[in-house]
Amino acid sequence: MTDDGGPAFPSDTPIEFYESGETKRRASGMTLRDWFAGQALAGILANSDFIRATKESGMSMSENAYAYADAMLKAREEQA
Repeated sequence: MTDDGGPAFPSDTPIEFYESGETKRRASGMTLRDWFAGQALAGILANSDFIRATKESGMSMSENAYAYADAMLKAREEQA
């Protein structure tokens, strides 16, 4: 399984309250990996010269976007 980087926009707000007074926090929404991939895809799609030169399909561009996202997560991990 690929490391997804956790939640892209984490919140400290408790989500679930229990009668005992305990709370449980849980991540929801997109992962950091999804966020990075979306940003990479936006950059890829913004470069019309790249799209014309490569003639990539939408699926291929999406796969490349996730490859960039994985590289960003790896670089982030190595700097920690």
